[in-house]
Amino acid sequence: MSKISVSLTLSVVTIASGFFMAACENTTTTNPTPNETSATPAVNSTSTSGSSKGLKIGSLLPTTGDLASIGQQMVGSVPLLVDTVNACGGVNGEKVTLVEVDDQTDPKAGAAGMTKLATVDKVAGVVGSFASSVSTAAISVATPNKVMLVSPGSTSPVFTDKAQKGDFKGYWARTAPPDTYQALALAQLAKKKGFKRVSTVVINNDYGVGFEKAFVQTFEKLGGTVVNKDKPVRYDPKAQTFDTEAGATFAGKPDAVLAVMYAETGSLFLKAAYQQGLAKGVQIMLTDGVKSDSFPEQVGKSPDGKYLLSSAIGTVPGSDGKALAAFKKLWQEKKGGSPGEYAPQAWDAAALLTLAAQAAKENTGVGIAGKIREVAGGEGTEVTDVCEGLKLLKEGKKINYQGASGNVDVDANGDVIGVYDVWTVGDDGKIKVIDKVSPK
Repeated sequence: MSKISVSLTLSVVTIASGFFMAACENTTTTNPTPNETSATPAVNSTSTSGSSKGLKIGSLLPTTGDLASIGQQMVGSVPLLVDTVNACGGVNGEKVTLVEVDDQTDPKAGAAGMTKLATVDKVAGVVGSFASSVSTAAISVATPNKVMLVSPGSTSPVFTDKAQKGDFKGYWARTAPPDTYQALALAQLAKKKGFKRVSTVVINNDYGVGFEKAFVQTFEKLGGTVVNKDKPVRYDPKAQTFDTEAGATFAGKPDAVLAVMYAETGSLFLKAAYQQGLAKGVQIMLTDGVKSDSFPEQVGKSPDGKYLLSSAIGTVPGSDGKALAAFKKLWQEKKGGSPGEYAPQAWDAAALLTLAAQAAKENTGVGIAGKIREVAGGEGTEVTDVCEGLKLLKEGKKINYQGASGNVDVDANGDVIGVYDVWTVGDDGKIKVIDKVSPK
């Protein structure tokens, strides 16, 4: 497999955004036995039993909504990590408790879920969220409540900028790299394939707008032209019809269209573009927000039975960590099959929370925030097994956790670099990885 090597020359894009908190309905909680449920007037959540005295963490991930197809692939990682940790003695001498919340791919539900986790469940750390817009809402709750938030997939560059300004006070990190890297990789990929004129269409939120701005900046530096730079197409996440947006995106006869979307709304947009005949002869370039096995089926087929997305290409944060093989083996043993997109990143996020709590010798968000960068990088003993890491920490030794998704060396802004898979859609609708891109 060939490798595309690129240099990071991007400056971080600043986007100002804010979300308010609101309550949501339709909730179930389960405790202490995972198989028993009862309805409560709160957010959708489940609780995995542990000691009330021990470390309590939460997950805030989308099992419903626009990102459900990807969220459902990663959501199993966190309880698997907690079960593994509890089987080898837990953290600080007690078992770990997990409270799971469905954020519904919605900032309001995410803020309500984070409020519940922080003030009712009183968790010390949370794995979440996936959507950048939901994490923006959640971190505004997590920071003042001193809860450590580690996202396995929120990639908007806005988090780097806010972290640099000190907005998060150290209570933010992510195990997936920011879109400054992915936008750079896609711009380089577009140039390599000879595309000189590219249009963009993005979902109108932190993820989409941040990605668009980073891509435009990089592609222009490489000599390319963004056809609709002065009139960017940013679609409403709540929209259900996209004929007008599709027409505006494909106007100007671009060589390619960069589509930064979520699966549910993105499939409707692309279907509209194909049905109007706009996408004929235009290369579709996609990102991680739609990379799921079901997405080509969602977009649909032409009258001759060919998948409309055939030959589309895209990128997605990949996994190349030293712990990946062991993680895949454990997943196969416990769940069957292979872990999906972002499952390794979710595993690593949960691992860092438990390791940092053990390093701090306290089950608090303050303790985790103070130690998470040390256990993720630093000069300690390299470990790939979370149980081995906990054992060494209990002995007073320092560690450098090497994760399943990558080395997860969290920097001062909570960022990691990572690696990207380049993927395409075949005539049979199957997605396959054809290359890798490293932004370093």
